[in-house]
Amino acid sequence: MTIRFIGHATFLITTPGGVNIATDYDGWAGGVTPDVVTMNHAHTSHYTESPDPAIGHVLRGWNPEGGPARHYLTVGDVLIRNVPTDIRRFGTREEAGNSIFIFETANLCIGHLGHLHHVLAPEDLATIGQLDVVMVAVDGSYTMSQDAVVETLKVLKSRLILPMHYFGMGTLQRFLARLDEDFDVEVNTGAETTVSIATLPKSPKVLVLPGF
Repeated sequence: MTIRFIGHATFLITTPGGVNIATDYDGWAGGVTPDVVTMNHAHTSHYTESPDPAIGHVLRGWNPEGGPARHYLTVGDVLIRNVPTDIRRFGTREEAGNSIFIFETANLCIGHLGHLHHVLAPEDLATIGQLDVVMVAVDGSYTMSQDAVVETLKVLKSRLILPMHYFGMGTLQRFLARLDEDFDVEVNTGAETTVSIATLPKSPKVLVLPGF
């Protein structure tokens, strides 16, 4: 499959079967009309009130009617599910305001942590399962501290880590400086990478896709 970093928290995932998925979709997916979009509502840069009606599946990471959002569906060759988490919102804690979206395709399990605001509880980790690829916000302020992000990555043990949501190269460099010998770091030459079970790194690697 291919993963292209559109910017901020939006990635365009294209499965081997040709299903296009845009994460934390705010109305722009790089000029592509996705088959599926996921959204979170901590900020308007992570959702849109007016998604393109041509999009087949619009998956909100929160439930407008209250309670947690629940998604579990198969689209083409990908299974999509979510794990709700809480967010800080206007000085209060909103239960189940964010979702970690998980995509299972091509014998891979990909997780987009969304606007994650807290470390994951054991029950969260049990529901998430083993992620081969993880997309994580590393801004260190609007979401979690960068130290908490590093500890979360150590618990998840994903072999490919794609940083997002970092508002500039200075913030990204501060995150990379917090990593230790447990992580390799590579800066990709382009905004897109191809991922397969055969080419996953043997040890955890942070792969920086240009564009923020």
